Amino acid sequence: MAVIKVGIADLNVAAYPDTITTLGLGSCVGVTLYDSTTKIAGLAHVMLPSTELSKTAVVNKAKFADSALPELVDRMLKKGAVARRIKAKMAGGAQMFQFKDSTGQKSIGDRNIEACKMALRKLGIPLVAEDVGGNYGRTIELFTETGMLEVRAISKDIKHI
Repeated sequence: MAVIKVGIADLNVAAYPDTITTLGLGSCVGVTLYDSTTKIAGLAHVMLPSTELSKTAVVNKAKFADSALPELVDRMLKKGAVARRIKAKMAGGAQMFQFKDSTGQKSIGDRNIEACKMALRKLGIPLVAEDVGGNYGRTIELFTETGMLEVRAISKDIKHI
């Protein structure tokens, strides 16, 4: 059994018996996808809501909700997952710092949460559990045997969703 680590603005796929994890979700959102029959899982550490925010000509697909999730599904399908069986869970999207925003724009965490939910809807993937928002960081690990997502945060109880 290996623990597959996903960095910031990164994504990867794992299969049973491996687990897949990402650390340091603040305003970023960790989106996990899981096919319970093949026990194939995917995880994207989404940093920003839209590729429209890219400042470079070459886009890191894993960085943005609108490009990371389709890419993750594609990689899972290539490993043998079946699209109609994929379900999603997500965590993160915190507001780590309090700023007065005179524009009334939502925090980047809130915008990331909304963008991830929109991308899932476009892909037809149901979101079955989430632990999002708040003002604290999270670390998540998905167990491919069961599809259970463990959410850890400093000074908080461990959650299993």
